[in-house]
Amino acid sequence: MIRLISLLLVGILSACSSSSPVLPPVELVKLDNRLDIKRLWQRYIGFGASDKYLKFAPALDGQAGYSIDHEGLVVAWDLAEGHVLWRQQFDTSAGTQITFDKQQLYFGTSRGEVLALNKGTGKQVWRQQLSSEVISPPLSHNGFIIVQTVDGRINALQANTGNKVWAHDRNMPVLSLRGISTPVISNDIVISGADNGKLTALALSNGNVLWETTIAVPRGRNEIERLIDIDADPVVSDEVIYTVAYQGRLAAVKLDSGRILWVRDISSYAGMVVDSNKIYISDAEGQLWALDRFNGATLWKQDGLLRRSLSQPAFQGRYILVGDFNGYLHWMARDDGRMLARTQLGYSILDASDPESGYIEDDRQFSKTRNILATPVVQDDTVLAITREGLLSAYRVADKE
Repeated sequence: MIRLISLLLVGILSACSSSSPVLPPVELVKLDNRLDIKRLWQRYIGFGASDKYLKFAPALDGQAGYSIDHEGLVVAWDLAEGHVLWRQQFDTSAGTQITFDKQQLYFGTSRGEVLALNKGTGKQVWRQQLSSEVISPPLSHNGFIIVQTVDGRINALQANTGNKVWAHDRNMPVLSLRGISTPVISNDIVISGADNGKLTALALSNGNVLWETTIAVPRGRNEIERLIDIDADPVVSDEVIYTVAYQGRLAAVKLDSGRILWVRDISSYAGMVVDSNKIYISDAEGQLWALDRFNGATLWKQDGLLRRSLSQPAFQGRYILVGDFNGYLHWMARDDGRMLARTQLGYSILDASDPESGYIEDDRQFSKTRNILATPVVQDDTVLAITREGLLSAYRVADKE
């Protein structure tokens, strides 16, 4: 049986097993924004992820957006003003964000299901039961839906019917972080990271193993110190896969053979983005790094957000963008990591004593209700971000005159 633990618990247990003090998140220094950030609209998407450690990033398809909460509420809205286009409530507990293709929307559940919905109405098209909890978003490609479950199994379903095509099983460690990476597909090869620190390549058509490479090996005196989960999504660029393990290594791997080109020690669960020359990665300590894509050398490091639990970074033009645990979005220069601007999402919470009254202000200095767990979503000059409690905000970002 696989036991899943949250990153918060990992931090507590690691501190208990060490003589080092638990250090607080770094305080933000005063910053005069060098970008013009205007909030366009905001709305609540049900209860968001609430107490679940789930990354419910909004999904954008042109001018339509789709969001979900942990109780199975799916909402479609328009990007311009956030108006609701439709909403559907499902009798299940959602485990993933919404994904989509040309015809349908998809999401996975904590009950081990995958659901396909009609994009125009949100009505269910099919539902398929899998072997265990689904917290990795379903991936649609060439008529297949690829889904990784928490027991390590990679499943291929038919997109139009949900019927099972093939499945690949892997041995998983007894203890792992609550989170798994989303597979990526390139050249009809399914690339998937696992909690055992291995990267596997499968043929999309039949699930045959093409190669398997060890990215990280367990080290340490106890199960916590030996965690080596690959929870960050692999990134493929120019026939090279970039992947990173928690308490492990960042590696560049050849897509066709699994041969490792280079490695360097770095720990991350949030993940990375890659451009033509650099890798930008949020590490487990809340530092943002820019590394040379061809050898892993450090180009710059931004440690002004230390221990602020950064999201996976996102690109917005010349800028790199991350969210943090306290509801802030931070923009930095891609060339040297300079801090350029920040803004904070709202931080209301549902009034549990009187739900009919709606939301009240949560003015605690460090409240989990403000956590930005999911990667901000960028489309041109618009940025979307959502808090743990389901507050979805849209911003327009421009250079100042």
